[in-house]
Amino acid sequence: MSDTEEWAFPPEFQPDASTARFDLDRALSAVVALEAEIPADAFTAKLLGTERGGSAVVIREDGLALTIGYLVTEAVNVRLRTRDGVTVDAHPIAVDFPSGFGLVQPLAPLPVAPLPRGKASALGAGDPVTAISHGGRQHALAARVVAKTEFAGYWEYLLDEALFTAPLHPAWSGAALVDARGRLVGIGSLFVQQVIDGEATRGNMFVPVDVLEPVLPDLLAHGRRAGPPRPWLGVYLHDEDGRVVVQDVAPQGPAQAAGLAPGDQIAAIADLPVVQVAHAWRVLWRQGAAGVEVPLTVVRDGIARRVKVVTADRDALLRKPRLQ
Repeated sequence: MSDTEEWAFPPEFQPDASTARFDLDRALSAVVALEAEIPADAFTAKLLGTERGGSAVVIREDGLALTIGYLVTEAVNVRLRTRDGVTVDAHPIAVDFPSGFGLVQPLAPLPVAPLPRGKASALGAGDPVTAISHGGRQHALAARVVAKTEFAGYWEYLLDEALFTAPLHPAWSGAALVDARGRLVGIGSLFVQQVIDGEATRGNMFVPVDVLEPVLPDLLAHGRRAGPPRPWLGVYLHDEDGRVVVQDVAPQGPAQAAGLAPGDQIAAIADLPVVQVAHAWRVLWRQGAAGVEVPLTVVRDGIARRVKVVTADRDALLRKPRLQ
């Protein structure tokens, strides 16, 4: 039985199998549906929900699947479903916060051929790509790369070079981005709106697979990358008129414990002025490993004060999956 959904891209937006320079059917089959259940008392439950769904991409013969990490963070039950309706339980074996990737291992055979990986670094603006979510041809979108540039997430996340594509794929979470040779080059993360050639363009941000390769052996062996974890403040920041401003603080996080609040300006980190979120994250991560005390210059109601924040390991606050 085929995996069908209520929505579909119009045929003119779907990739054309007759002109594709790769095995389109293999690429479509390698993208599977992912469903995850998260306990109601999990740290991320309020922000990300307790029932999450999206796509994952099979990247190894044993069924190992790559997805976007927020789908499986703190998940206790995960299921993968193929185009043909085969459903298997799966185990999240790693969530890598620096890259944003998650890895999921099926607990039973998954009759799907893996998708080979390419290099996002070889892509340029204007290059054709195909964005694929689970569900077959009707959920595949012929797209193009519109930009490759830095991306700073408000949640203490930074990519030196993210992939931005258009038009918009509405089911972006964990979707595959495939190059003109049928190789996986990115995993869907976000909806974005950018100004291109003077016009607002809706599209997606994909995490390039290039950032997976150096850490994949560690993630498979240990569930996390080698080395000490980054310091985490538990603060959500945004850029505002040349200032770095607190959007919110994570409950039970270091920033909340130090008294930071929405609307505060972070003027400096370790006495280094910061005027952009991306710069703030880089300065923070240079201070040492998780647990290091970091002095912040915080401006509230026009008054600057020095606040010392004892950072934490974000991963230590999260539920860990148990092998079923």
